[in-house]
Amino acid sequence: MIEQPLNRRIRLASLALVAGAGLAAGAAQAQDKGTVHLAYVEWSSEVASTNVVRAVLEQQGFDVEMTSLSAAAMWQAVATGDADAIVAAWLPTTHADYMERVGDEVVDLGPNLDGTKLGLVVPAYSEVDSIAELDEHADAFNGEIIGIDPGAGLMGLTEDVIDTYDLDLELRSGSGATMTAALATAIQNEENVVVTGWTPHWKFARWDLKYLEDPENVYGGAEQIHTIAREGLAEEMPEAHAILDAFAWTPEQMGEVMLMNQEEDSDPYANAKQWVEDNPDVVQEWING
Repeated sequence: MIEQPLNRRIRLASLALVAGAGLAAGAAQAQDKGTVHLAYVEWSSEVASTNVVRAVLEQQGFDVEMTSLSAAAMWQAVATGDADAIVAAWLPTTHADYMERVGDEVVDLGPNLDGTKLGLVVPAYSEVDSIAELDEHADAFNGEIIGIDPGAGLMGLTEDVIDTYDLDLELRSGSGATMTAALATAIQNEENVVVTGWTPHWKFARWDLKYLEDPENVYGGAEQIHTIAREGLAEEMPEAHAILDAFAWTPEQMGEVMLMNQEEDSDPYANAKQWVEDNPDVVQEWING
């Protein structure tokens, strides 16, 4: 009567050891896939996309490290091999200077999103419809355009806009967060405000906004967001490279994640994992390459 439970305990202990060894082997196998280093810029669109790519790569057994940088440093990191890839390259206009500088040292995997747009954005209730009208209403806008981080390509283009249209408005640098905060405050008080804007962005779902017409076409037409990888990644980490190469989604899909990220106390990484879990068919296409 004593021996049977004892033997059962011995067998269970043996099974636990075997299972533990199997889990350890599986963990070791996952770790053998290595670490993928992703750089990104702190724009709501790139926070969304980079976290989604991280969630997918981790699902496939890779470790992933994300580093937030300025746009210029982000491109440089891929060129020097300090980062393996970015999914945040706005081409052909916004990041044209960066592509010109380091394009020969990186690998362009092509667009991961179509349908972007750049320009100056005002509340829909604003009487101004064109950039060419801004100067005569400069006082209504406190003589300023609310911008984002000074290293962004969008800021350089906006400086060109000020010169081209001979605007008597000052471009105020800050961040994506300070830009949307200024926009929110102005709309709450039904005041005029003009900000640097881009699509996709969650602010267009939150508020009724409009782009100002750009008759001189300084901002250019629609852009794409590209995935850029470092040289040698395809040979050293072919599976990760294949997923990065296959990654592509729509502005609507990106918008879903960006809106999730705007909820109070939300975690972009947790939201990305949730989106990946909720969209297995889309994710499987990326995994299959």
